[in-house]
Amino acid sequence: MALDFIGGCLGGSAGVIVGHPFDTVKVRLQIQGASNAKYKGTFHCFSLIIKKESVFGLYKGMASPLAGLTFINAIVFGVQGNMLRRFEHPTIASNFIAGAVAGGLQCIICCPMELAKTRMQIQGQGESRRYFQSTQHDYKGSIDCIKKIYHQEGIKGCYRGMVPTLLREIPSFGVYFAAYEFFCSNFEKRSTTEHLGLVQLLLAGGFSGMCSWMSTYPVDVIKSRLQADGMHHINKYNGIIDCIVKSYKEPGSGGIKVFFRGLNSTLLRAFPVNAATFTVVTLFLRYARPKSSQPSGESLLL
Repeated sequence: MALDFIGGCLGGSAGVIVGHPFDTVKVRLQIQGASNAKYKGTFHCFSLIIKKESVFGLYKGMASPLAGLTFINAIVFGVQGNMLRRFEHPTIASNFIAGAVAGGLQCIICCPMELAKTRMQIQGQGESRRYFQSTQHDYKGSIDCIKKIYHQEGIKGCYRGMVPTLLREIPSFGVYFAAYEFFCSNFEKRSTTEHLGLVQLLLAGGFSGMCSWMSTYPVDVIKSRLQADGMHHINKYNGIIDCIVKSYKEPGSGGIKVFFRGLNSTLLRAFPVNAATFTVVTLFLRYARPKSSQPSGESLLL
């Protein structure tokens, strides 16, 4: 489990550095109002952030996911790897089960971390003024954000959006690891070498991440809106159902389209992030474990 922990941390760090700019764009697009949209699309959002806030604007809130990275990846790769070893012959189904359990457990760290990230990514922007009627930068950093939320709303406030987080993470991590098993198995059948090559690992990890996000994206939109809600003690939504109904009926939202806002930037982010994450983890475990203890099958290295 120690190697799973270290490999997860290394892979997760690579993923955060590669993907955080895309995540900032995703959140900005998800929570902006349809009637006074500031961003016309993914690439317009990228260019406007860089123009107005410099390239560092794309990395707002990154301290929060980096701070929680050790714990999250310890849980995800540790639990997933150890559960998978309990199956005599791991399959796509067993990878889904192991991944789903790991995804649910890591929500304990993931939820407050993403709450801080979301608040940091939107504060002081046009969309935050629409929601919160303020241009003041309330948070000096991710840790300061969590502290202030705790003092204002208690532990319950730190877990705002926990239910949609669970509804997103449990199936998405199941799909994540199951898809990686599927792609690795198919690549392995066509491979003439003992291990999959770098390009094959990158493709397997990238496509797995895209599959994972597509399976639960609408839930992520709801999670982002609920976590953005409540700043300055102004609550727009009374819960998940109310958020779904109001988002759907919002003037100019396009109905069901509102739940897929920011999907382009998310998929653009998902491929390189998860290609980096899975490749780093797999290569680390491949070379860190003694050859005599390595299981057969590329995905079993996880």
